[in-house]
Amino acid sequence: MKDIRNVSRRCFLKTGAALGGGIFASGMPLSQAIWAAEGKVLKASSYGDLTKLDPAFYARAVEVDVMNCIYSTLIRYKPGSEWGWELEAAEKIEQVDPTHIRFHLKKGINFTGGHGELTAKDVKFSFERVIKLNAPTKPDWGPFDHVELEDDYTGVIVFKEPYAPVWLVPLPYAAGQIVCENAVMQATKDGGDFGMKPPAFSGPYVLADWKPKQYISLTRNPEWSGPKPGFDEIRILPIDDVKAAERAYQAGDIDFTGISLDSLATFKKTPPANTKVEKRPSIGYVWIGMNIENPKLKDINVRKAIQWAINVPQILDAAYAGEVEVATGTIASGLVGHREEALVPPEGDLAKAKEFLEKAGVTDLALTIDCRNESGHSTIAQTVQAQLSQIGISVEVNVRDTSTFWTLGMQSEGDRWKELQLIVNSFIGLPDPHYEVSWFTQDQVGVWNWERFRSERFDELVAKAVTIDDPDARAKLYYEMQDLMEESGAYRFLTNEASVLAYRTTQVEGATRPDGNPLYLDFKPV
Repeated sequence: MKDIRNVSRRCFLKTGAALGGGIFASGMPLSQAIWAAEGKVLKASSYGDLTKLDPAFYARAVEVDVMNCIYSTLIRYKPGSEWGWELEAAEKIEQVDPTHIRFHLKKGINFTGGHGELTAKDVKFSFERVIKLNAPTKPDWGPFDHVELEDDYTGVIVFKEPYAPVWLVPLPYAAGQIVCENAVMQATKDGGDFGMKPPAFSGPYVLADWKPKQYISLTRNPEWSGPKPGFDEIRILPIDDVKAAERAYQAGDIDFTGISLDSLATFKKTPPANTKVEKRPSIGYVWIGMNIENPKLKDINVRKAIQWAINVPQILDAAYAGEVEVATGTIASGLVGHREEALVPPEGDLAKAKEFLEKAGVTDLALTIDCRNESGHSTIAQTVQAQLSQIGISVEVNVRDTSTFWTLGMQSEGDRWKELQLIVNSFIGLPDPHYEVSWFTQDQVGVWNWERFRSERFDELVAKAVTIDDPDARAKLYYEMQDLMEESGAYRFLTNEASVLAYRTTQVEGATRPDGNPLYLDFKPV
C-alpha cells in the first residue's frame, strides 16, 4: 500500500463521457468493452475504491489487484499457501550475478490503442520512470540503477548493489508493472502520473467502466493473445466497511469477499449456503502512530506514556474478537526479521505510563486520534480513547472516509499533517521484510512516514539489509530497525491481523496469495 500516492480524487473518469463518447483512452470501442457483461461475471468486493491506476503512483492494494489484470509484469505471484513466483511477460529470467538480472520477453503481447507490441524498451521505460519521477514506489526498487537493452525482447536489470527483495517485492508487484512508453508519453508529454486514465492496456482485461464508489468493471481484452482467463467480466464493488461487504455477500450481490474476524465464528457455525470460509495469516500490520512534530507530542516522555497506557490484548479483543495475535513490530511471524517480543509488553503498565507523564510535566492533555471509517479501526480508536483516559489524557476520535484519511499525513496535500496527533494506521505487507520497513525512512517523511520518525541509523540499516543473502544476518538488522522505531516512542504495534475470505462455491473457485489477497486472473468459474 505505498505510493505518492497522491490519493486525492482529482482524476475520476467521467461516466457520462464514457457512455456517450464510446472510446476510452486505450482506443477501445465501447461496444467491444461491454460485450462481456452477458457472459460469466466474477462479482467481488474490495475494501475501497480506486484512486490511481498508474503503477508508479498507486495508493492501495485494491489498485494493484486491478492493475494485475490490465498490465503485464515480468513475473507474478503464484496462487496458493506458499510464497513463490512464476513467469508472466518474461519467457525467461535469470540472476546473472548479484547485481544483474537478464530477461527475455514473450512475443505477441500487444498494447491496446494501436501502440504495438510490448518490448524491452517498455520495460526499461517503466522501471526507470519510477526512479526518474522519484515516485512513491521508488523504495520498492532499492538500489536499482537502469535497464540495459540487448534487443527488442531482451534486457538486463542493473542494480548498484545486490538487492535480495527483488524477486518478491518489485518484480511481481506494482513497481514491476509494465506500461507503454509511447502511450504514456503521448498522454502526459513528460512521462508523469496518468492517474486514473491508463493510456494503454496489455493484460487479459481492460478497464471497461468505473463508477466511483459503485463498481469497477473489467472486461476481456480483445487483443490479448495469452491464456484465456476464466471470466468474461470482473466486477468489483468498493466497500469500505467489511460489515457492509458481509451483508452484500449474504444478499447475493457478490460471490467473493473478505469478512471481519469477529464474524468468523458465526460464518463458520452457520455459513451462507454453498460458502467456503478460509482464514489466512496476514503479513500486514496495524499500529498506533504519533506525529513527533506535533507540539503536544514532541516530548518523548508523552509518547512513552501513551505507549505504556495502551493495552494491546484489550484492543484486539474489542476490535478482532480475539482472533488475531499481538504484533511485535511491522514484520509478521514467518518472515525474516520477526521479533519474538516488543520492547513494551503487550499489556502495558498504567503506573509506568503515569510516571512518564509526570516526567513530562503535562496535565490535562487533550489529543485527537484519526482513523478510517472501518468498524475495526474505529473500535481501536475508541478503545485507545478509553485506555488513555485512565492516565488523564482525553482523546477525540476523528473517523475519516477513506479518500480523506489517506491524504492526512501527506505534505503534497497541504498542511493537514501538522494537525495530526494519534493515528490508527495499517499497511499491507509483502513477503520480504524490506517492504515492511522502507516506508519509515527519512525520505518518506511527509509521504508515508506520518510519524515523521527520523533516524540515520535506521536508514543505514534499511540500505544494508537488502544487500545480505544470509537470513540470520539480515534478521538481526531488522530486529534493530524495529527496536529503533519503538524506542522513538512514535509507534505502538498492535497486530499483523489475519485475512478471512468467503466465496460462493457454486459460482467461483477462488485463488489468492498466501495472505489471502485475491489473484483475479487465477479465479475460475464453477
